[in-house]
Amino acid sequence: MLADSWRLAVGTLTAVPVRPPTTVDRRRAALAMVLAPLAVLPIGLLVAAVGLAGHGLDLPSLVTALLAIGAAVLGNRAFHLDGLSDTVDGLAASYDRERSLEVMKSGTSGPAGVVATVLVIGLQAAAVASLLSASWRGAVVAGAVVCLSRAALAACCMRGVPSAREDGLGATYTQTVPVFVCRLVWLVTGIVLAALAVWIGLPWWRGAVAALVALAAVIVLIARANRRFGGVTGDVFGASIELALAAMLVALA
Repeated sequence: MLADSWRLAVGTLTAVPVRPPTTVDRRRAALAMVLAPLAVLPIGLLVAAVGLAGHGLDLPSLVTALLAIGAAVLGNRAFHLDGLSDTVDGLAASYDRERSLEVMKSGTSGPAGVVATVLVIGLQAAAVASLLSASWRGAVVAGAVVCLSRAALAACCMRGVPSAREDGLGATYTQTVPVFVCRLVWLVTGIVLAALAVWIGLPWWRGAVAALVALAAVIVLIARANRRFGGVTGDVFGASIELALAAMLVALA
């Protein structure tokens, strides 16, 4: 089961080619979501490598940060940004549930989705630039935060959070992660962020705050999706990851 869950997580969340899992069920889906921060380690290492290279070449911090964020986007085939854009378009489209879900499923990006994407990427890049300008360690922290932001998936898939659709990506994963496991994932995320904060010369509580702010952003998004869509979708998963990443980076910047 572990091998199937690992392949499912890597294949879903990264562009790394892996063999498909032999079986996909809700138990394996739950474990895949819990393993998400580890499964995207290749993307985190890529972001850190770009940051270190830019620092070594003495590139402007903002240029390096944009390249690092671009590497993260390429690492997941822009899957999560597409989810962010579709989710915001759905929220902006109409108060009618079916109309909103139809807009999200269309795959096109409207003005609201484009603005949200630019704003979130801008926040992420600006925060990474701030980390890079302080020390080379900022590059490593940025890569680690990319991985930790995937803890958002445990919240999206927590039991009690319904799926907005009976089909689609979200239906396979929703309500699979036990509440105590979700809490444990976020507790570990907070501890790691606190350690990273100390490593780059910040007080430990800055890392804890980063985790709390990110979790709050994800909870607000999930609550909004529940009210407007009747639950979460695969697009909401992607949006939650991008929001969590932006929140963590800004809190540490």
